[in-house]
Amino acid sequence: MKRRDFLRGAGAIGGACLFSQLGALRALADDTGGYKALVCIFLAGGNDSNNTVVPLDGTAYSQYGKARGGLTLPKDKLAKLALPDGSTPYGLHPSLSSLVPAWDEGQLALLFNVGTLERPLSVAEYRTGGDSSVRIPGLFSHADQVRQWQASIAGKATGTGWGGRLMDEIDGVAGGMPGLISVAGASRFGVGVRSEAMVVPSSGLMELHGVDNTPASQARLAAWMQLHDIDKESQLVASAQDVSGFTLEKRDTINAALSASAPITKAAFTGLTTGIAKQLTATSRLIEQRHSHGTQRQVFFCSLGGFDLHAAQLTTHASLLRQLGDALAAFNKAMNRMGAGSQVTAFTHSEFSRTLHVNTTNGTDHAWGGHHFILGGAVQGRTCYGSFPDLRVAGPSDADRLGRWVPTTSVDQYAATLAGWFGVGPQRLSTVLPNLKNFAQPTLPFLRG
Repeated sequence: MKRRDFLRGAGAIGGACLFSQLGALRALADDTGGYKALVCIFLAGGNDSNNTVVPLDGTAYSQYGKARGGLTLPKDKLAKLALPDGSTPYGLHPSLSSLVPAWDEGQLALLFNVGTLERPLSVAEYRTGGDSSVRIPGLFSHADQVRQWQASIAGKATGTGWGGRLMDEIDGVAGGMPGLISVAGASRFGVGVRSEAMVVPSSGLMELHGVDNTPASQARLAAWMQLHDIDKESQLVASAQDVSGFTLEKRDTINAALSASAPITKAAFTGLTTGIAKQLTATSRLIEQRHSHGTQRQVFFCSLGGFDLHAAQLTTHASLLRQLGDALAAFNKAMNRMGAGSQVTAFTHSEFSRTLHVNTTNGTDHAWGGHHFILGGAVQGRTCYGSFPDLRVAGPSDADRLGRWVPTTSVDQYAATLAGWFGVGPQRLSTVLPNLKNFAQPTLPFLRG
């Protein structure tokens, strides 16, 4: 039996699969001074970026409205984003208006037309076809694109995610709190070669399932604990000891942080009860206790589902974006109030965007490149990065005739910028992101420090 197979089959805490930070196995990064955290919010199902960010320019808005039909958002209802020069070329979906203050404060940036790419790719190359670096396998498949986004390895199968591989390169988890935490269940994103995310509930505390005060239950717990006194010569026993020891040790730390008063988090999230708000509340609670556990680097994974809107998209999408915007705004407020604003960067992922073309059931279908948010005090905000697509269907940005934008920024470049800010040196970025070497500009300027 392989060590990882044992780890995944060994049991559960809080209903989640087990996980491990397996000892002192991480390489030193160039910079791990001070606390830093990355918070990934995965928009599962494929968020419609075309109604998330809308151009206000007359010609571009006209192209948008022509293709969008019944899904067109009225220009006067959009939440306008003012650039430093006073212009307002873009507006957010009205449901995201709670993010405008963060934009105005310079703590929110937009990254346009990001997607899975093995290498830079032109629309002409894609239409002509060719090798697998052009025709990425599983391009419009949910399962394939979730894996490829979370792994940041386009077109290839892998058992690890870029969040896990990132933590493999960081020697910053020596404190009492795990470095990798998911409040959205198990995911590819949080699996590294030597690291795996600890799954934490978004509400309540971590519990040992099947353990109570009955004699039989206590006997099972005692037997489990005895594994720690057995010689580790056996790989199977060593794996069990690593898992159970890490689990019990970190469970108490996690529960102490989740049950602490956390007045700043509580005030920021008052009245917010959605699933994504609960996940970000738990994340904020854990970060609010950062001084008590000494862990210097943390990566969190959250998720909001329901974006696969092939029918009746308008109302449901508005509700989902309101949940996202309100929760992100509260999270950013909490980070600033607890003095962690410049130490915590939140960002969105989604397996793909949606077609600009509207289908016959007033929904949209699977597409490719999409737009994303980066939020926090370290963000070079109030600015847009990347290239906004030409919104003509079958035009110079379209992979076909449905408004599927060929990405102009890769997931690798997006992830590399976040990883570099987190503390991975330039010479180690290719270990985290193997395809990064294919891009002449490996990182983008949307973060400072």
